[in-house]
Order: sequence, then C-alpha cells, then structure tokens
Amino acid sequence: MSEPSTTTPAAAPSRPIGPGSHVFLVDGSSYIFRAYHALPPLTRKSDGLPVGAVAGFSNMLWKLLKEANEVGVRPTHLAVVLDHSATTFRNQIYDLYKAQRPEPPEDLRPQFGLIRKAVHAFNVACIEQQGFEADDLIATYTGQAVAAGADVTIVASDKDLMQLIRPGVLMLDTMKGKTIGRDEVIEKFGVPPEKVVDVQSLAGDSVDNVPGVPGIGIKTAAQLIETYGSLEALLENAADIKQPKRREALINFAEQARISMRLVTLDQNVPLTTPIEELAVRAIEGERLIRFLKAMEFTTLTGRVAAATGVEQASVAPDAELSSPAAAAMLSQSLFGDQQNPPPVAESGAADNVAVSVARQPNAIDGLSPTGLVEARARQARETPVDRSAYETVTTLDRLMAWVGEAMERGIVAVDTETTSLDPMQADLVGVSLALAPGKACYIPLAHRGDGDGLFNEGLLDGQIPIRDALAVLKPMLEDRSVLKIAQNLKYDWLILARYGIEVAPFDDTMLISYVLDAGRGPHGMDPLSEKWLGHTPITFDEVTGKGKARITFDRVAIDRATQYAAEDADVTLRLWLALKPRLAAEGMANVYETLERPMVPVLSAMERRGISIDRNMLSRLSGDFAQAAAGLEAEIHQLAGQPFNIGSPKQLGDILFGVMGLPGASKTATGAWATGASILEDLAEQGYELPQRILEWRQLTKLRSTYTDALPSYQHKETERVHTSYALAATTTGRLSSSEPNLQNIPVRTEAGRKIRKAFVAAPGTKLVSADYSQIELRLLAEIADIPALRQAFRDGLDIHALTASEMFGVPVEGMPSEVRRRAKAINFGIIYGISAFGLANQLGIGREEAGAYIKRYFERFPGIRAYMEETKRICRDKGYVTTLFGRRCHYPEIASKNASVRAFNERAAINARLQGSAADIIRRAMIRVAPALSDARLNARMLLQVHDELIFEVPDDEVARTLPLVTAIMERAPEPAVALSVPLKVDARAADNWDEAH
Repeated sequence: MSEPSTTTPAAAPSRPIGPGSHVFLVDGSSYIFRAYHALPPLTRKSDGLPVGAVAGFSNMLWKLLKEANEVGVRPTHLAVVLDHSATTFRNQIYDLYKAQRPEPPEDLRPQFGLIRKAVHAFNVACIEQQGFEADDLIATYTGQAVAAGADVTIVASDKDLMQLIRPGVLMLDTMKGKTIGRDEVIEKFGVPPEKVVDVQSLAGDSVDNVPGVPGIGIKTAAQLIETYGSLEALLENAADIKQPKRREALINFAEQARISMRLVTLDQNVPLTTPIEELAVRAIEGERLIRFLKAMEFTTLTGRVAAATGVEQASVAPDAELSSPAAAAMLSQSLFGDQQNPPPVAESGAADNVAVSVARQPNAIDGLSPTGLVEARARQARETPVDRSAYETVTTLDRLMAWVGEAMERGIVAVDTETTSLDPMQADLVGVSLALAPGKACYIPLAHRGDGDGLFNEGLLDGQIPIRDALAVLKPMLEDRSVLKIAQNLKYDWLILARYGIEVAPFDDTMLISYVLDAGRGPHGMDPLSEKWLGHTPITFDEVTGKGKARITFDRVAIDRATQYAAEDADVTLRLWLALKPRLAAEGMANVYETLERPMVPVLSAMERRGISIDRNMLSRLSGDFAQAAAGLEAEIHQLAGQPFNIGSPKQLGDILFGVMGLPGASKTATGAWATGASILEDLAEQGYELPQRILEWRQLTKLRSTYTDALPSYQHKETERVHTSYALAATTTGRLSSSEPNLQNIPVRTEAGRKIRKAFVAAPGTKLVSADYSQIELRLLAEIADIPALRQAFRDGLDIHALTASEMFGVPVEGMPSEVRRRAKAINFGIIYGISAFGLANQLGIGREEAGAYIKRYFERFPGIRAYMEETKRICRDKGYVTTLFGRRCHYPEIASKNASVRAFNERAAINARLQGSAADIIRRAMIRVAPALSDARLNARMLLQVHDELIFEVPDDEVARTLPLVTAIMERAPEPAVALSVPLKVDARAADNWDEAH
C-alpha cells in the first residue's frame, strides 16, 4: 500500500478562528528535553540510532491527542512550536543571553530532525521561525487567538510562558497532569501574570543568563513590585528604598534591569509565516503514522495506533527513507543552527519488542549488550499500561498457592507488605502484595477490620485468609534461594516478616539500586522513581488513609481500595527493577550495590530488632538536672537582659539583643523580625558578649532535655523494654547512614551533658557494651587519597598527628608542646577536611580572621598536596558531575557548576569532603557486613547494636569480652582489604564498660 513519505506534511487545512475555537500550542522544545530526560537511553536495534527522545516525544504527543478532552475541550487548532536556532533578536540586545547554555547531549542531537518528522507523521502543524524563540511564536499566536475570542491552552511548564496567562488562556503541564492558571502563577511568583516580567527583570534567570539585579530574588522582587506597581516605578523611586544594599543595587543596576525586562518580555507581534487559521486540527492518518513508528521500531505505540485507527499494521511497510541508517542520520540536523554535525551512530541496542525472560536468570537476557539490556528492560517496564482494575484480590488458599507456584516457576517476584504502623517493631501485618510481571499483581488481605468508613470492627472482615495459613504458604517461596524477591525499601518488610519467623532471601532492593546509581541526583522513594522512570504517578498513602487527625490505619482501608494501592506498589516495584537493575552492570556500579548496599539490609534489620537498653531512672534524674540548670540560666539571662522575657521566642529575644541592648550584627529575616539563629548568637558569643553565651547554653540544655532525656523513655518498646532506632540507607549523598526515631547519632560527644546522656545507654545484665571506634579515619584517608608523604609516614609511625601538624606549621618541637598549640593544629586538621573558612576557624579558636587566614595559608604551604587534592576533586566533579570513593561509590553534585556562587562553593566543599567521608562510610559498612559471620565462626555471642558515624557498639557477654575485642578490632582495621590496599594503616580503639559513655 503506497503512501506519501513522512517527510512531506499533508496540505494545511484552514479553519477560521473565533468564539468557540480552542487553540492548543505545544512548547515542542520543552517536550523534547522532558522526553529525553524522563527516559533512560534508547537506541534503534537495526542500526543503533538514538531514538529515546523520539519515543518519549511520540508517546507524549499521542497521549495529548487522545486525551485532550481531559482539560475540558478538544482543540480546534493545534501546533507544535519549536525553537529554530540558538541566535535570536535577544542576542542583539544582550550578547551573553543564554551564552552559558550547554550543547545538547551527543545522543540527543541526532534526534531533532526525527522529532520534526514525528510531528508531521502525526499530521500536526510544526512551527518554527528563524530569529525567534518558540515562546515568542506561542505568545503571538496566543494574542491573535484571544483577540478573535478563542480560548488557548499552552501545553508547557516553562515559567517564561506564565506571563501569557489571562482570561481564556491557561497552561497545561501534561507531565504532572496540572493546569496552571492565575492562582498558580501568583503562588509561584508572588504576583499575577501581568506583573511576572517585572519580577523576572529584577530577579534575573541564571539558566538563560538574564542578569537582573544582584542580590534580589523572586520573593524580594515580588514584594517590591507589589509595593511600587511596576519595574519602572520602582527604579524611579529607588533612592527612597530604606535598605542600603538594596537601594544601591537598584540604582547601580537600573539599566541592567531594563535590559533584563526586554529579554524576558515575549514578543507578541512576530510576523508569522504560518497564519493561525492554518493550525486547524487535522485527522490522524493511521497508515502514515504507522509507517513512521515502524521505521523507528516503536512496536508498542505502533500497536496502539493501529488499534485506535483500525489500520491492519501488517499491511503497512516502514517508511523506507527513515529505515535507512544513512538517510536517518541526515535528519540529525540540530534545532540549534551552529551544531550541524551528528555524532557517530551508537552500537546496536535492543528491539522494541524484545521478549525478556527472567526465569531462573533474572540478570541475563541472551544476546543483548549491557546497553541493550538497559533499553529492553526499561521498555518492558514502561510499555505495559498500569491498570489497577486488573489487579486480583486473593481471598482463598487455592488462589494464593497458584500465585506462589507461578512465582516459583518464574524465579522472580516483587513483594510488599501493608501494616498498621511505620514503625516495623510496633506494626501488625495487614496484607501482602505480589507482582510477577508488569501489570500482573495481586493483594492478599490478612487482617482488615474496616471498610474505609473510619469505623473499627473488633473482628476481622470476611473473605480473608487466616494470617497463619497465608504465611505458611508464603514462607517457602520467600525463603527459597532460587526465587529472587524484589522490594522497595526492603529493610522495613524484612523486619516485619522476620517478626513472623520469615527471613527473606535472596533479594533486590530498588531503592538501593537507585541510590547506588543516582545518589545526589534526586529522591529514591517509589513514587518519584515511578514518575521519573515509568512516567506513572502511583496512588499515595495519603489518598487511601487520609491525613492528620482523619488518618486511618491500613487495616481500616476498604479491601478493594487496598488492593489497588498495594498491588500497584508491587507492580511498580517490579517495573522499577526492570528499568534500573541493568544499569548497574552497564554503568559499572554492580560491585558497589552487591558489596556495600544490598548486604546491609539484613545487618541493619538485625541491629534495629535488637535495640539497646536504657536506664530510665538516670534519664529522669538528668531531665530534672537539666530543667534545674535551665531555670538557673533563665534567671541569669533575665538578669543580664534587665527584664524577664520568653527566651524561646525569637521575636522577644531579637528585641532584647538588638532593640534594647543594641548589640552589633543585627539583621532581619524576610518577615521583618530580628534574626536570632545559632550562627548569629555564636558570633556575638565569640566577641565576648555574655548574654548570647548564656542563651546558647540554655538552648543546648533545653534541646537535650526535650530530644533525649524526656523523649527516650517514650521510645522504649513495651515488650523488649529496649530502644530501637531506625537506620536509613539511602538518605545521604556520601553513603553515611542516618538514624531516626530516635536519632542516636546527634548526641554531643564532647560536652558534659552529652556524655551524661550516653551514660544512660547501658549493658544488659551479664554483658558489657563494647565501643569500637575508628581513630581519625578521615585524616588517614586524606593522607592516603591526597598522597601527603609527611602525614602518611606519621600515621605509619603511630605519631600524634595533631602535634606533628603543629610542629610542621609553627616550628614547635613535638616534645613538650603546649596544649594550646596542639589544639589549634587539631582544629585546622579537621577543619581543612570540611573546607573551613578563615572566618570559621577564627570563631572556633577565638582569634582574629587575619590570623586564622594565615594559619590556613601556612597549612597549605606545609602540605601542598592537600590543595592539589582539593582542586583536582573540584575539577573532576565539574567534569563528571560526581566524585568517586575508594570503593567506586559515586557521590553526585550536579549543582557544582551553578552560577550561584554560594551554591557552587557549597557543592565544591561537599565534593571534597565526599571522597573522604564516603570512603570512610564504605569502610565501616564493609566492617559491619563482615563482623557478624566472623563472630559466629568464632562461636562468640556478641551482638552489634548501633552504628554512630565511625563507631560500632556491641553487647558482649562478660566472659567473652577478652576474645571479642581483638576480633572486632582486626575486622575493622582490615575492612578495606582486599578491594583496597591502603598504605596508611587504620586504627580502631575498642573498650568495654557498663555504659556507652565509659566504653567510648
């Protein structure tokens, strides 16, 4: 069956514009980049041509055309509007406009021409015009439509287009399913649409290199425009601004603000080469579209189009021109005129219709390269629609056994548990969900007592399998070593099931896979991962249980609703595994996941389940002592202030410090109140003012009392009578664990009050607490990674590193060194790791900033390798977007290239520290993973209870302490081996006592 080539769009129909017309204007450039970044890389199987953005764009356009009625009306006129080139009239106004924009990614550039072909294949008007941005074309078409009485929907999320919103004009963000009108603009900018350009002119735009006025952000700009009405009125009255810095900036940069306004104001009078009447909606020509989709090898979308248009796809041949690798490559002309040369064609990828078999070999697909595997799995995960109505509620043992049997045949199953609490030590199991393939999932209700009406039944609802019977069927499968179990944040489910006598193995955790691949690049929760990788927004927990006081526990959720929510969780988890797991091998991160992340799940689960004993009486006494001490401080503070006031009130405190006493350093917050944060009080305290010193002491005491001495007893489990903290594996960029409910990692180590709290953590009768702590591990790693010979040798010789540093810097002999000199060297040693400034060091040592700066300068002169290490680390991170630990963990800092100096500096410091802190975190993880089997092999009964940064806490029988200490020490000191051979030795200090403080 012949048909015109897709290179030629159908003849443009014409339809008058007027009342009743509805014009849809798609910001095509935004669509392209969102499609590209939303999906993993994808290439065409036949020749390896990159087509991921084309696939995403085509699916998005198909969805828009099929579902336009979701916003209330189908379009009468529709166009995809594209940027034509990088140079526009704005570059004549300001030659640095968009100058810092990076070139499109290499694998995206060949796809621009194909996307134009896609628009034509969909029989949609494709608009672009030399010298003008897509936004200007959209603005002009919008103005013409409104003038003719038509309505307009701008399909985009770009903030620059929000200035066009007015009666009859809305924006539609299809990725988020969100309509943007006047209220949403006010929420974002603080002003209505008609004043958006005034705000943007002041605030500027770092992405487009719009300069704005230095020091003025969106919030301040909105306040100024609301006060003065317009940019010009503000500039005319700039001399009246009360704040000196703001007044000076507005006067000095007035012309820059006016230039910025010309840059951000959209041109609504572009001489259009395509009249708006010619944007009339055209019917999709099924055969034509299918020819294009077949040429791109988009099997799933081809099937959808064929079904919707009634075309027999087998009778339609792929477009011959687009099927040719050479011809397709010719279409790679960039949308940006100065980038015409396409990159070389990539190696062969995966077909759109690859059948993925994971039975018994969940990590292998025969014949596919790692890149091809990534693409095939990602496609499989995305292309089966999520249909909640297809999920099964399993209410009989026969059906449960059928699901379990199929899982064991396939060798893979996604598992999720539903419970009554987020605390796995307190929660009761309510149900279990399983997924065997995308779209094939079920929920097994076990203990529902309500129908979602807020009422609670004493007995269980009918139609549920008894929990003991269900777990008896599930247990063999969950423990079967030939069946891979997949979960999102498995540690929670592992703990729940362990309390019912089930130990899940083997397993994969999609949260941890994402964390290994993308730490620092976004959240790793199921919902955001689903939106990013699957383009699907799952039902939220709040949607099924409610919020706040109206929230119900999951056992009161109606079973049909619970099935939709729970089965979807398992389904999405399996799809995420399909999309993410192959990336581990393709990106060389499998070893990090398999040796540093996945093995931590049972280790931490066991630690959390054990908990630690506390002395409630001691905590009660401490609470009383802290309350008494705080009351004494309060009286002293009132005396120093000359009047009583509420110390906990920032407003009253600010009025006293700066209004009444007139202390220096006063500044105000955005609300106009005095700023009284810790850093401000610390600055005043360092200057010798007694009142801020006492306030800081009072704050610390009251915080320790509320956070620990008062709160810890409430965390004591009613059955175990121990405190069970929860560890988060995927919470930091560097790999360090975090602790919560309660947080046991923030108890001060060096203060007397902190040590008293640690005394309340006690050993159970007949045991001792053993603390094993890495000594100066990050300094040792600095000597290793930065290759500082003097520091390396000092650690090898077992010297006092702080005394050595002081001797090197100040020329003071180590023997008989004054403690003050050593203290200064210690502060510098540790401060350098965290990128301390002269100001920070001056505050810490109580010296002048110039003297502190001289110390830092001298330090770098004595140890020049440290400065080289820092500069090299920043360069690597700028080039790659991440730094790597000694064990291959990637810590991403995408904002290290930010145009904002403070953001950039923060990311530079974080990257420098990450190589050290991340390597230290990896080392203690390796130790934690190895210590349990080593203790078991030695027939020792020590149990690991806590991890606090570089320290491990064990509970050890009294008669085993002598044998346990050297074993734990040896494992920790040799933890990097054999993966990493350090030339600097690690040192662990381990001691036993009746409480944590004495053991530390």
